[in-house]
Amino acid sequence: MKPKITIATARTPDGGEMVLYQHDRDFSIEINGQDLMNSRQHESELELARLGCAHLAGSRAPSVLIGGLGLGYTLRQVLDMLSPRAHVVVTELLTAVVEWNREFLGELNGQFLMDKRVDLKMGNIVDFISRSKNKFDSILLDIDNGPSAMTHPGNRRLYGYEGIIACQQALRKQGCLAVWSAEPSKRFEQLLMDCNFHVRLFRVPAYKGSKSQSRFVWVASENKGILPPGGGEPYLPFRDESRDGRRRPREIL
Repeated sequence: MKPKITIATARTPDGGEMVLYQHDRDFSIEINGQDLMNSRQHESELELARLGCAHLAGSRAPSVLIGGLGLGYTLRQVLDMLSPRAHVVVTELLTAVVEWNREFLGELNGQFLMDKRVDLKMGNIVDFISRSKNKFDSILLDIDNGPSAMTHPGNRRLYGYEGIIACQQALRKQGCLAVWSAEPSKRFEQLLMDCNFHVRLFRVPAYKGSKSQSRFVWVASENKGILPPGGGEPYLPFRDESRDGRRRPREIL
């Protein structure tokens, strides 16, 4: 069996250690010893693109935002789905992730960062989204571990009320928000609905053919009719009617 080889290391903004490994033909990135992404388990990243951009089939010049470059699978799938006139913005906080994709990971997805449709932006995604009003037909988020944000506490801002409202305002009228997560979260579903989104939750395989390892993708839109088929509608109980006669969801812990 071939050994796992350390290809490169870097520091995250909060001082953590990020390491790029290669094992035979596969690559993985760990932060502080925790497996953050692995090329052997990328089917859910493809599904994020497929579900979040399903409503853009046939669109002449869609505009898509991808939060988090990772190993590039979501970006590669988006480029394969969209027209030659599409505009795809990718935001990435960590310079090393971009450098590693260019230097070491080209064989995984081709040199997709060279595609003329791609516009790479470095920095905090919430700050970028907050400056992008009514700009995107789809926003695809794959930051950290999803709403549970295990590696960088600052990422929780993205998955809180401020971040979701910023996404909502950055979407066009017929836009969709799609969010990848390692685990389900009733609290996050509640937040999406509190922001007036219709929501579908999809359980997707971690890798092709897997039935035992699952990841999750929420797809949300203010227009229920453009959500992709399948998935499940979150079920949340309701409080008694308030003074204004409107039913309000209970708090989900």
